[in-house]
Amino acid sequence: MTALHFIFLVEEESMEVFLEGLLPRLLPENCTHWIQGFSGKRNLLKKLESRLQGFRRWLPPDNRVVVLIDQDNDDCHDLKRRLNEVAARAGFRGSRPGDPDRKILNRIVIEELEAWYFGDWEAVRAAYPRVPERVPRKARYRDPDAIRHTWEAFEAVLQQSGYFRDGLSKIEAARQIGARLDPQRCRSRSFCAFRDAIRAAVA
Repeated sequence: MTALHFIFLVEEESMEVFLEGLLPRLLPENCTHWIQGFSGKRNLLKKLESRLQGFRRWLPPDNRVVVLIDQDNDDCHDLKRRLNEVAARAGFRGSRPGDPDRKILNRIVIEELEAWYFGDWEAVRAAYPRVPERVPRKARYRDPDAIRHTWEAFEAVLQQSGYFRDGLSKIEAARQIGARLDPQRCRSRSFCAFRDAIRAAVA
C-alpha cells in the first residue's frame, strides 16, 4: 500500500531540523510526517525495539517508520543487520527491500549528516556564499560518503571561509542547508538510498 504518513526516528536534533527543511521537497503534498529525535545514537538503539513494539500495535497500513541513523565507526552492513533484527523482534516481518509487508525503512547515513551536505555543494553555497565553489573537485571531497570525520571536515571548510569561528553549530547548519538541499542533485550515495526508499514507498 502507498505510504501516506511517515514516522522518522532520528538520533539527534540536527537531523530532525534538517528533515523539517527537506521533507516538503521530498514528500508528495498528500503525505504527512512526524519526527522523533533521540539523545544520541546509543539512546536510539537502546529504545528502538520497545518503540517499534508500540508502533506494531496500532500502525495503519499506509504508515511507514523510517529509522535514520549515522554509521559513525560501525560497519555499515553489520549495523543494517542489527536494525533489521530489531524490527523482526518487534514483530515487523517486512523490514527488507521487496518485502510486501514492509513497514520499516532502515537507512544509514554514511558516515554523518554532513556527508549529505558535501553531496549538494550548491545548497551549501546558497546558505554560506563565501565557501569556495571548487571544494567538491578536491580529491578529499569528491566522494561525499568516503570523507572521514565528516562534521570536522565540514566545520574546517566553513571556518576557512569565515563562518562558525567559535565552532560549527550543527543545528543552525542543518536548518540552513535542509531548507536548500535538492533531493535530485545530492551525490551522496547514502542520501540517494534514503531518497529512493521514500520515493518507492509513495509510488
